[in-house]
Amino acid sequence: MDLRCFWIGFILLCRLSVVGFCDQDGFLSLSCGGITDYVDSNSISWVSDGPYISIGNTTTTDYIEGSSSPGVPVRFFPVTQDRNCYRLPLNNQSSLFLVRAQFVYKNYDRLRKPPTFFVSLGTSMTSTINLAINDPWTEEFVWRPVNKDALSFCLHAIPRGGSPVISSLEVRPLPPGAYQSGVGDLPTNLLRKHYRIDSGSTNGSLRYPLDPYDRIWDADQNYTPFHVSTGFNIMLSLNMSSISEIPPAAVLQDARVLARRDVLTYNLALDTLGDYYIVLYFAGILPVSPSFDVLLNGDVIESNYTVKFSEASALYLTRKGVQSLNITLKSISFSPQINGIEVYEIIDIPPEASSTTVSALQVIQESAGLDLGWEDDPCSPTPWNHIGCEGSLVTSMWLSDIKLRSISPAFGDLLDLKTLDLHNTSLTGEIRNLGSLQQLEKLNLSFNSLTSFGSELVNLANLQILDLQSNNLQGIVPDGLGYLEDLHFLNLENNKLLGSLPQSLNKDGLEIRTSGNKCLSFATMTCNDDSTSTSIETPQVTIVPRKKPHKDNHTSVILGAVGGALLILLVVSLSVFVYTRKGRDEATYAERSAIEMRNWNAARIFSYKEVKSATTNFKQVIGRGSFGSVYLGKLSDGKLVAVKVRFDRTQLGADSFINEVHILSQIRHQNLVCLEGFCYESKQQILVYEYLPGGSLADHLYGPHSQKVSLSWVRRLKIAVDAAKGLDYLHNGSDPRIIHRDVKCSNILLDKEMNAKVCDFGLSKQVVHADASHVTTVVKGTAGYLDPEYYSTQQLTEKSDVYSFGVVLLELICGREPLRHTGSPDSFNLVLWAKPYLQAGAFEIVDESLKGTFDVASMKRAATVAVRSVERDALQRPTIAEVVAELKEAYSIQLSYLASCDM
Repeated sequence: MDLRCFWIGFILLCRLSVVGFCDQDGFLSLSCGGITDYVDSNSISWVSDGPYISIGNTTTTDYIEGSSSPGVPVRFFPVTQDRNCYRLPLNNQSSLFLVRAQFVYKNYDRLRKPPTFFVSLGTSMTSTINLAINDPWTEEFVWRPVNKDALSFCLHAIPRGGSPVISSLEVRPLPPGAYQSGVGDLPTNLLRKHYRIDSGSTNGSLRYPLDPYDRIWDADQNYTPFHVSTGFNIMLSLNMSSISEIPPAAVLQDARVLARRDVLTYNLALDTLGDYYIVLYFAGILPVSPSFDVLLNGDVIESNYTVKFSEASALYLTRKGVQSLNITLKSISFSPQINGIEVYEIIDIPPEASSTTVSALQVIQESAGLDLGWEDDPCSPTPWNHIGCEGSLVTSMWLSDIKLRSISPAFGDLLDLKTLDLHNTSLTGEIRNLGSLQQLEKLNLSFNSLTSFGSELVNLANLQILDLQSNNLQGIVPDGLGYLEDLHFLNLENNKLLGSLPQSLNKDGLEIRTSGNKCLSFATMTCNDDSTSTSIETPQVTIVPRKKPHKDNHTSVILGAVGGALLILLVVSLSVFVYTRKGRDEATYAERSAIEMRNWNAARIFSYKEVKSATTNFKQVIGRGSFGSVYLGKLSDGKLVAVKVRFDRTQLGADSFINEVHILSQIRHQNLVCLEGFCYESKQQILVYEYLPGGSLADHLYGPHSQKVSLSWVRRLKIAVDAAKGLDYLHNGSDPRIIHRDVKCSNILLDKEMNAKVCDFGLSKQVVHADASHVTTVVKGTAGYLDPEYYSTQQLTEKSDVYSFGVVLLELICGREPLRHTGSPDSFNLVLWAKPYLQAGAFEIVDESLKGTFDVASMKRAATVAVRSVERDALQRPTIAEVVAELKEAYSIQLSYLASCDM
């Protein structure tokens, strides 16, 4: 290769900002166990991992017999701890990251027992490391964090697997939009690298600075077939606008080309049965344009694919449930060629526990003065110590033998608990702060020093087992316990209770133990201090047997069976008919849909060509969401627009998309972002909205060029009133009614006059029936804004929007984000932190930039409606119409205050 030409081209690429990290911007390279910083032969700067982890022991691998090379630093973790985690800061300017780790054993401990352990990234258990198979072992992942300022990379010990060990850990920002159809724009999966091949190269691996994103590309000589055509050593001006991954020029400059043969094949073994994502790179570096079919495991994936001269392109493929890949290029004209291959395993990312739950657990840990090792997510990739989960829900907690002394109010936020064991935790006083745990089935408070039942136990509607033995409970047993319909075991032994048990407890199926109390029974009797009662006899459970069918029913059964068979036959026939007709209907569906949409006369229909031209081939990303990306566009008349493009993973069905556009096209309100038009062509679902130059409310509160000072209290109130009016229209003014379900600061946009409009309600849920109270749906939303009741029940109502908007109000008042990881644990969650202050009228938590500029009555009005909006019980929250009225009043009070100040 002509190195002079290459370096000239590389420098030009850097200057043109095609690659964004030529100077290692955003790189983090940790020498695990190392104590000195250094720069390696690739000019990459390495630092010690000490600041990023507080556990583990360090050593070097200098015990290799017969080796004269210096030892490699390593960090190893004794097996006494299950989860050993690095917490690494992320460059927030990037949305996609490469994470690479190397694990080395090399007999550093002289035991000749290479360890086996698990590795996790975020909430996902990603791989098993077995250093008896490969030493060293490298793992690499592509990961798109959502609303994260740090990543958690953990090593998990396996019983009898030895001590986990690691030698290096690297984080690299990747090009925006890269690997999109593999990672997706929802936080549902990550990619684990299996192969990255520089096809046609025999010169060893390639990485930084040749690849400015520091991806490691392996040479091609180890892959079949062996014959390689090389020698393409000129720097061509390749058009790479269609490749978001921005592969390095050095990869595109050589290729595997088969001369005088019509089939090119790669056989790639995979170590795991799973789903895989494949990227194939092609570059027109020959003065011909070969065409070929692309086959994956024998199936034609792309027919008559053409590599055009001086253009670069890529194919993105997926394959599910495979353990090997056969990639074949079958010639149509000229010899097939390929320049690069990447193969990734698609790994699911479990959903995270709710932010309310995490904050509550951290408060419990802090208030008890304990270090329980509770970091990151309590349920995934493995549950915390003392915690049990069902999916992302914390449903069990065992804190026995830990000195809590009192039941913290934070327990009341663990709304999904079914089992709570606090026996022998030094609890005193009244049983409290548990009344909200409506899912609780088993409660063990035994062997403490509790003195009173309190008033909340009777609210635990699903309680089945209640163990209160060996406390100091005094007085009489509450009558309300007998009305807990599912209660079947109640242990009151060894307390100081006396008198008659409530008759409500005298029922079949309930076992009560009362020994060790003073004369406690159902009988009315005179008690003395020396009398004790024995355990009352367990009532017999009455079982009602099923009725046996009468002999005359045989005929009915036979007739029913015959009828059922005929019904099944009819259903099968209809299914076959529908299936065969579906293929015929699909061909004309798009045409009919386009005609229907044109008849609405409500929104402009754009061609895909017009959209590409307006966005300059989707050049400038101005936002991202669960639907995909938003691009800045400019129409032919000069009007600026925001173009929202749905990615493949979030494509709606044709009828759903048409229905959504139809509804959006009819929504016109001054406080809702207006739909300008749409594009609906093959595999394209694009919505075109008006562009608001003022950015989002989040930009003004927290953006890199924050303008918090310019957001006075009266301006914040005006923004809040505008946004609330927009939501009020969705809830009460549109038909059908619409629930937004992702209300947050970043979905409140501002025009140049700072008027607010709500956006992103295209992903909303419609309430079709006027009398419907909720929509049952998979939980979606943004951490910190999610209604805890919606999270638990999956029943979405307008009050869920009210909760999220209440969080926005708290942000406007306090000037801080809903979730943060600095300060004390009880301040992590904005709702849990701010609510007690504002309820008490303590305005010292108000944003510093607002101090001395607001009328107290105005602030109190806004704070009161904010606190009511974030009540845990949706029935206690106001409607959005009531919120609008209260905010208007607060706004009016503040205007009067300002007017009086100017006089």
